[in-house]
Amino acid sequence: MPDRTPFPGSEYFTISPIIKKLYIQFDKMTCAGLSAVFKGTFVHATATLPMCILEEHILGVDSTGKIAFLEPAEKQDELSIEWDFECSDIRELGEGEFFMPGFVDTHIHASQYSFSGTALDLPLLDWLNKYTFPVEAKFDDLSFAKDVYTKVVKRTLKNGTTTACYFATIHTDSSLLLADITNTFGQRALVGKVCMDFNIAHQKYKETPRESVEETQRFIDELQNKQYSRVMPIITPRFALACTGSLLTSLGLLAEEQNLHIQSHISESLKETEAVKMLFCGFQNYSDVYDKHRLLTDKTVMAHGCHLSNEELQLFKCRGAAISHCPNSNISLISGVLDVRNVLNHGVKIGLGTDAAAGYSHSMLDAIRRAIDTSKYISMHDSSYKTLSYKEVFRLATLGGSEALGLQNTIGNFEVEKEFDALLISPVSDGPFDVFDSDSNEDVVQKFINLGDDRNIKEVYVAGKKVIPFPRFEV
Repeated sequence: MPDRTPFPGSEYFTISPIIKKLYIQFDKMTCAGLSAVFKGTFVHATATLPMCILEEHILGVDSTGKIAFLEPAEKQDELSIEWDFECSDIRELGEGEFFMPGFVDTHIHASQYSFSGTALDLPLLDWLNKYTFPVEAKFDDLSFAKDVYTKVVKRTLKNGTTTACYFATIHTDSSLLLADITNTFGQRALVGKVCMDFNIAHQKYKETPRESVEETQRFIDELQNKQYSRVMPIITPRFALACTGSLLTSLGLLAEEQNLHIQSHISESLKETEAVKMLFCGFQNYSDVYDKHRLLTDKTVMAHGCHLSNEELQLFKCRGAAISHCPNSNISLISGVLDVRNVLNHGVKIGLGTDAAAGYSHSMLDAIRRAIDTSKYISMHDSSYKTLSYKEVFRLATLGGSEALGLQNTIGNFEVEKEFDALLISPVSDGPFDVFDSDSNEDVVQKFINLGDDRNIKEVYVAGKKVIPFPRFEV
């Protein structure tokens, strides 16, 4: 017979004995300071290693969602005494399964999701005017915005993106709605209300400088008042060609006064770069435009950077600014090729971005593969060039992304005290690759990176909370 058991903070209701037993085990661990204990293989990057595969380890997540310990499994007994858990509290991973940090997408346009996989027949500036701006103008309709934003957040989460740096549109209310949706589904996010007041062919989709600043401030205030623990605003001038100098100045001051993150685009295509040089003729280069307007800081991430000079990379390093490498869109719009090795050699922070919908995939696995392909393409023209290894690009998609967004002390790998943003990867019978008895753990990791997809992402955690599979009421 089921009994009626009180859960903390709730009314009495009927539960089965099995559920009651699970709850008692969970409650005991929570009281001891833990919410979960996992045993198996963990794969992550560190400050010194692009990939570290830890076999037969045990990891504990505390009640706040932070990593309490990560130790060899041989220390299980002493850990169980210190943290007061039993063998029955441990979840052992299955054959071939491993945990890795959640993906960090450092550049994605949530508002472009509805036409992803289409409209890739034009170069950047023409593409913006013909496809992007007309679609983004529709986001003053909250019902349309809710449909698109709900779908993109669910899609990216299913593909393992635990942290996303989103461009929304110029519309404050629908941008706030995107923040609400990311919070509801448990995704960590930086959300930007786009600012643009100049040089836009679509006349119904731009603001005055005053409107842009005032609405940006309203967006910041209302989002911060919601007090979401893992969703925050980010200052978002679209790019230099779409903003007057007065707007750039105002946004730079706003970011400086309120210590806010900043995102934009830079040196994506040669045509764009030349246009910026003509428009801002008193500046040394594209990077100098942002720098002189106080928009190049240690909390800035700039997408693309395909055509940055070594002098500009030195400025990025000096300011602590980061680059989001978006290899799919760079090729899809025939914009350019970013030499990631050169960026790394300059000591500039760099992560990966899908840049949907200019990039046709919302999967960070695709970003990893395209980054490796781009590096190999460069090496075809320079025999001395050192191509990026899959391990290095794995780092860019996880720890590198956290560094690019200034979140390296919170997420990015499985260091103790960081929040447990993680993917449980599992080979599956109906999945895109097979595993054989002779395969090592590293072989399985490589197969997932090169062949895997969302079918292999069994579970997704953000700050220790399981967000994939979705709760039953969300499916």
